[in-house]
Amino acid sequence: MPMTSPGRVLVTGGASGLGAAVVAAVRAGGGTPIVVDRDIADVQDAAAYQADVADADVVADTVARAIADAGGLDAVVTAAGIDRPGALEDVSWAEWERVVLVNLMGTVSTVRSALPALRASRGRVVTVASTLALKGASDATAYCASKFGVLGFTQALAAELKGEVGVTQLIPGGMRTRFFDDRTEQYRPADDASLNDPAHVADAVLFALTQPAGCEVRELFIAHADEPSWP
Repeated sequence: MPMTSPGRVLVTGGASGLGAAVVAAVRAGGGTPIVVDRDIADVQDAAAYQADVADADVVADTVARAIADAGGLDAVVTAAGIDRPGALEDVSWAEWERVVLVNLMGTVSTVRSALPALRASRGRVVTVASTLALKGASDATAYCASKFGVLGFTQALAAELKGEVGVTQLIPGGMRTRFFDDRTEQYRPADDASLNDPAHVADAVLFALTQPAGCEVRELFIAHADEPSWP
């Protein structure tokens, strides 16, 4: 069966990393990617909107504008994410809170803002969690709390929107992106041998977005074969 087009797909964090890989996959699949990111200077061949997903009011305004400009929306992929590793008492409250605001609340506010358009198109949502949404790790309390929250939100959302909007939770392992660039040496991967290519993960997202009507991919776990954080 030929793959259907993913349609108009809004991707948070779409200017880099996994988000940029999803944008490329959507475009290659015949869809129309829409980027929302804090820094859109390098975005080409896609409509791009500058926004900080930690600010729910900004997200609501930005998503509304993007939907109006695109004439609707068929899918949302919440790829924006950050981390501030460190022992609980060593990470400032402002940084700890920002991780939760971006990873969890940014996911929630983006989906909430897009829901009317997604209901109208009977569209799809793909939320991005992590292997650390399944198993906690030392020096990652903020990240684990936010990503565990994404899983809970996604599962409840799937139950709430059953038959109206498709909902998929994506659980990726570590990827070869700039995600680790601003970490101190102790929190960087020893090498990139066990990091997955984000393009492979993006292909899995595209698979979820292009399922026929009535078929839902509820969960996607995708990681390098040597992923150290799971099982």
